[in-house]
Amino acid sequence: MILLATCALLVPLLPAPARAQTADPARGEEVFETCSACHSIEAGENGYGPSLHGVVGRRAGAAPDYEYSDAMRRARLVWDDGTLDRWLAGPRTLVPGTRMSFPGLPNRQERRDVIAYLKAAGGAP
Repeated sequence: MILLATCALLVPLLPAPARAQTADPARGEEVFETCSACHSIEAGENGYGPSLHGVVGRRAGAAPDYEYSDAMRRARLVWDDGTLDRWLAGPRTLVPGTRMSFPGLPNRQERRDVIAYLKAAGGAP
């Protein structure tokens, strides 16, 4: 009986299950400001990195008029939510040999928000 009473007292102290937050494109736009040093969301506007307009659903290494690394051209990836999440978490982990020097976004929610922004602003299918 004492054991049950003790458990009943401890249960409220356990952390609640993490609730999945909704991806927020407005927050993603703020996080994307870091990316905008090299990437544009405008169609055909390549910088040091390729334009990310229409990136969702596109094959990696396929933006027009951009010179990709051999590693990126050979990557055989399609930019969907899962692939973008893995890329944003660690580009060089996903595609060893990429020229992208960005170390990655460790915060999963920030990655989800950036992906939502790319979809909203970048002409996602």
